[in-house]
Amino acid sequence: MKLKVIPQEYQKALPILKKIEAAGFEAYFVGGSVRDVLLGQPIHDVDIATSAFPVEIKEIFPRTIDVGIEHGTVLVLDGDEQYEITTFRTESAYQDFRRPDHVEFVRSLEEDLKRRDFTINAFALKEDGEIVDLFDGLVDLENKVLRAVGNPHERFHEDALRMMRGLRFVSQLGFQLEAETFASIYENHALLEKISVERINIEFIKLLLGRYRQAGLEMFVETECYIYCPQLRRFGEGLLRFSELTDRQIEKEIHAWVLLIDQLGLAETEIRSFLKAWKCSNEIIRTTQAVFTGLQFRKKQMFTKQLLYTLGEEQAILTEELLPYFGLDNDVVAVQEQYHQLPIHSLHDLAISGHDLLAYFDKKPGKWMKEILTLCEQAVVEQVIPNEKKELLNYAAAAIEKNEC
Repeated sequence: MKLKVIPQEYQKALPILKKIEAAGFEAYFVGGSVRDVLLGQPIHDVDIATSAFPVEIKEIFPRTIDVGIEHGTVLVLDGDEQYEITTFRTESAYQDFRRPDHVEFVRSLEEDLKRRDFTINAFALKEDGEIVDLFDGLVDLENKVLRAVGNPHERFHEDALRMMRGLRFVSQLGFQLEAETFASIYENHALLEKISVERINIEFIKLLLGRYRQAGLEMFVETECYIYCPQLRRFGEGLLRFSELTDRQIEKEIHAWVLLIDQLGLAETEIRSFLKAWKCSNEIIRTTQAVFTGLQFRKKQMFTKQLLYTLGEEQAILTEELLPYFGLDNDVVAVQEQYHQLPIHSLHDLAISGHDLLAYFDKKPGKWMKEILTLCEQAVVEQVIPNEKKELLNYAAAAIEKNEC
């Protein structure tokens, strides 16, 4: 097969291929970008494989960076562009199911493609647009089948994360797992215990954000891979509930976590430990907690001024965007308008400060100051009193007189 039109991303990189070939070596575009071209999808990364060894690449190009030279990868800088160029290689046994014990550089494209995970990722593209397909990947692409290259048991023992990658491709592409590949994932799913949570997290989020999320999650449960993912062992039914929410694609990671936690039935007090187990950042944890709280309220009634204020505009919008997953109407514009109509948007907007309280009242600094400011803040948000210094000090004085602080 030969491409009729070579994508612009490849055309820009053609001088790199030609320079390598002019030096007497082979060079091809490889990897997921070739698959994406054949599927008519955007290209994200342009990867190049070559028969030239790393030291030979460094001799051909004046500007290089050793980004992974022990595995054969050199980053070539070309003007404002940069390209990862990796030497054809074979790999020895994988004692830890993650990294090869030894990498050997070779001159054979076939030997290099043999170690790829799935047939649809084992293409190579020549500079003239001809597709090199040694493992019938084009047939699998046409039939929407995800098949491991060669022996699936060997591929998954080389890198157990490939099982999660396979499930992620089901979710992203809507492909079916070939029978032997499915059986091998089911048989070897416990190998995921050997993989770092950080690596599993990346694939899991991509699975949740896939266009064909339901199919991906069903395979995730059927292969029992979920059992060896953080905190999910007892949630097979919850994962299936999540998959059946709606066929509406999830586009944001925060939405994915909130919807998942909602469908698993976790309590608010369990969210932090759940996301910590997944090695999520503190920012993701805080935002997920806030949006989850907002969602539980918003599913039952409209936002209150206080909740809008507490959430802030961004988190309120994230919450409102989730309603269609529960068959509810949403109105993001209305939420934005309601938020902007609030008299203040943070404590910094309040017309009095702790310094004002100390100057006005004959009291020593203490927790009473925070309590008074919180009362005033709530009163202004609820429009009980205007955000004016005199009014707020009178309100504070009345609160102190009533021993509220």
